[in-house]
Amino acid sequence: MVYKIRNLKRNVVASYVRSLGNSFFIYVLVVETLSLEQNFKFYVKEAFKMSSWDSKQYLKFSKERTQPAIDLANRIEINPQSIIDIGCGPGNSTAVLAGKFPNAKILGIDNSENMIISAKKNYPNIEFMLCDAENGFEDIERKFDVVFSNACIQWIPNHEKLLNNMISLLNKDGILAIQTPMNYEEPIHKIIAKVTKSDKWKDKFPNPRIFYNLMPSEYYDILSDILADFSMWTTTYFHRMKSHNDIMEWYRGTGLRPYISVLNENDKLEFEKDILEEVIKAYPKQKNGEIIFRFPRFFFIARK
Repeated sequence: MVYKIRNLKRNVVASYVRSLGNSFFIYVLVVETLSLEQNFKFYVKEAFKMSSWDSKQYLKFSKERTQPAIDLANRIEINPQSIIDIGCGPGNSTAVLAGKFPNAKILGIDNSENMIISAKKNYPNIEFMLCDAENGFEDIERKFDVVFSNACIQWIPNHEKLLNNMISLLNKDGILAIQTPMNYEEPIHKIIAKVTKSDKWKDKFPNPRIFYNLMPSEYYDILSDILADFSMWTTTYFHRMKSHNDIMEWYRGTGLRPYISVLNENDKLEFEKDILEEVIKAYPKQKNGEIIFRFPRFFFIARK
């Protein structure tokens, strides 16, 4: 089967792999084991990305997910004429930029076809395009006054290379503005790590999610080697959740996504049950029955 599809065109292979559904994860392992040519592995990887994000699930907590983008945009002190939003998702962060900088020409990019379709539908007056930041920005043929990215870079490896690539998109005196989750010490993060590495589940996830974020001190060193003017800060958001299942719903759109997307329906229900049991233990209810869901985020802004 692998031999039959190895020479197909990119869009054909992507469509085929998407059709594999839950068997895709096993199939990727076969491809990697056989060490097929690099471009074929890229097609398989691309197909996974296009099928794995769900804009509707992501937007169930649109207000909470958008607030960091608002806070980051409010720290931009220039009047930009051009902005690129890297990892724009369904366009909620791009819409924040359009509202704050109405005279700017804005481009939103994302590697998820689902997200780009949603963004174009929700914000038809903003330009969006499919683009994978991990592979560089060769398809972007212009520069920008602001390079903006909200909750995206944690999914992309090699941040030293990534930040240099982002900065290369800036005009002189342009602004790089980044936000990324920094919640590795929070209960939900530890719960997911514990459950996925347990004897019960570890064989289901031979290639668990890799977290590409660096420590703040490492970002400091990277930025100080490139630029003289930058600032960094953290903000911890205290989200109000009405139930423990709300925490599950939040993470179904992001942190749990790489795991539940490769499970069959029975395993998915059992896996989520195990996660929920730990979430209930770790997050106590307040007097009114709600739950405080802490979410630390790391920000930095730099001027070229």
